[in-house]
Amino acid sequence: MLFAIPFPIIDPVLVQVGPLAIRWYALAYIAGILGGWWLARRLVALKPEVATRQQIDDFVTWTTLGIILGGRLGYVLFYRPGHYLAHPLDILKVWEGGMSFHGGALGVIVAIVLFCRQERLDMLGFADRVTAVVPIGICLGRLANFINAELWGRVTDVPWAMVFPTGGPEPRHPSQLYQAGMEGVLLFILLQVLVHQPAIRARRGFVAGAFLAGYGVARFIGEFFRQPDAFLGFLFAGATMGQLLSVPMILVGAWLMLRAKPRREAVA
Repeated sequence: MLFAIPFPIIDPVLVQVGPLAIRWYALAYIAGILGGWWLARRLVALKPEVATRQQIDDFVTWTTLGIILGGRLGYVLFYRPGHYLAHPLDILKVWEGGMSFHGGALGVIVAIVLFCRQERLDMLGFADRVTAVVPIGICLGRLANFINAELWGRVTDVPWAMVFPTGGPEPRHPSQLYQAGMEGVLLFILLQVLVHQPAIRARRGFVAGAFLAGYGVARFIGEFFRQPDAFLGFLFAGATMGQLLSVPMILVGAWLMLRAKPRREAVA
């Protein structure tokens, strides 16, 4: 039998009082939104200012709706359209799980476009500051996936492999932790370095493009270690759904970075 690190069993429910249960996954969403809101309020004040802190406060509601509605609809359309077409009421059963990051990203993009039009804000400049904080929520979400023992990795014999309680007897990659590190920690550091450079902030859309391309690359790599969803398996040319959905993100992100041009006004 291959060596494997024992999986640290953690109750997915943090606190339960009667029928009310607070789960780590829900807490990850809440903490990610609050942490992103706190940091975004500071980033929008960097020169050139792209919004007021009050506007960021108002945007929290928009982005929350974008994440939840986009994430759920993305899962329905990208991952299990046949099931939900046959059982449309199941779309409302969000407590049973089923959220797509790519769908959530589209939801936030729509929220940014609509909010900036309403508030008459520079959309690309605003997107630069908002996307710079997104990896906070991604990292926390992946850690919650690990606690829930879900979305585990492929079978492996690496020394740090784990046997997940829902993944059978074989040792597997703790791919949730890989993704938390790449899509969360490393991407966050990269974006913070970029957004704090006046010359980069002057290139409207560059940071947003770096987020899209950076996440796409990190997700594409991470999918090589993650077990594909059983109801999908491997798709075109052996790629997973996560990889196929990441390709457009990489292309759009690269396009945004290449077209980003500096403002004429001073930003230092």
